[in-house]
Amino acid sequence: MKPDPRLEERRIMRVEQEGAKVMPDMVVREVPLTIYLNGQEFVTLLCTPELLDMLAVGFLRSEGLIGTYRDIISLRVDRERGFVFVETEGGRLAEKLYGKRTITSGCGKGTVFFSVLDSLQSNPVESSLKVSRDEILGLMRDLQEKARLFKLTGGLHSAALGKRDSVLYFCEDIGRHNAVDKIAGLCLRDGVELVDKILVTSGRISSEILVKSAKLGIPVLVSRSAPTSLSIDLAEKLGLTLVGFARGRRFNIYSRLDRILLWEEEQQ
Repeated sequence: MKPDPRLEERRIMRVEQEGAKVMPDMVVREVPLTIYLNGQEFVTLLCTPELLDMLAVGFLRSEGLIGTYRDIISLRVDRERGFVFVETEGGRLAEKLYGKRTITSGCGKGTVFFSVLDSLQSNPVESSLKVSRDEILGLMRDLQEKARLFKLTGGLHSAALGKRDSVLYFCEDIGRHNAVDKIAGLCLRDGVELVDKILVTSGRISSEILVKSAKLGIPVLVSRSAPTSLSIDLAEKLGLTLVGFARGRRFNIYSRLDRILLWEEEQQ
């Protein structure tokens, strides 16, 4: 079987109640990925070495540097050196963002370029999507079932894009932001309409994850973890349905309750 490039085997000492022993263990690979945009070094992301091209595309879309996949003139990945070279329409788009970096609350103190204040000026997400309690919980179960590498290593976050009854894309990465950006890149490449889709994630919903969803126009964001106060404020302003603590048979709804069909409505 071909080795998984996302994994490395290391020798560890496992300490248990009965004693200690040296044994092999699988760990997740973490690598730097530097994005060069229109000939300039733009940003370095720390990530899992899979779908590097889609991670770069999704990151640029999330930061507002491209709107569609057609904005990309060329895209080249140098896996040996950990580089992605992207040429876009409009030339040196990155220059307008220099000096506007924000240190995020995410894994590894990542950097993003959006302004929360700018995001509050964005148009609210418009969608007539209605999703049932069982559909939300079903998508979360699907996410957890597909998280094979997390079960093996405990070192990854996962994200999935779903319709009401099925998962369309699934991605894992050491960073929850990266997992969402990989989903965004795949959607942009394939021209997927997002106004009737649901984004499901394993990680905490902080403001930058919420803004990524809003910029993509995804109306429902679901996590098995907690949201922050700012993410709730942004969800209310930007018209997203925000669901947290989706575990077992329960979840919490923090905004736009009208998109969630509860028991009485499901029976009608």
